[in-house]
Amino acid sequence: MLISETTVEVRYAETDQMGVVYHANYLVWMELGRTSFIKELGYSYAKMEEDGIISPVIDIQASYKKAMRYGEKATVKTWVEEYDGFRVKYGYEILNEEGELAVTGFSVHVCVKKENFRPVSLKRLYPDWHESYLEASKKED
Repeated sequence: MLISETTVEVRYAETDQMGVVYHANYLVWMELGRTSFIKELGYSYAKMEEDGIISPVIDIQASYKKAMRYGEKATVKTWVEEYDGFRVKYGYEILNEEGELAVTGFSVHVCVKKENFRPVSLKRLYPDWHESYLEASKKED
């Protein structure tokens, strides 16, 4: 299974009055991880959007384990948890500099036509991308 790693430096603007990362910013970091994962496979959301296809989030979840603070570096690990040709479920782990788990989560996406939000098959429109997801999601025994 391919696991992409993206480093994020915690910026002051991402913290709250308690000095910890505001919870919604972890969702932004998940997006950074997902985009990096896709680039690592050799594909691009931007190219997909040029083709009139978008990939909205239909479900997202985050579990907070340990606070992160301004000045720390986070590592966002991203992988394909499940994929069926229409839906893709990305898994995430966000670790602090000590390698401790700060957040776990997932997001589920579908591909749709931008003009009418009708679902489309990634397998049909982007067969190479489809094959890459199948390969990337294989669990190692």
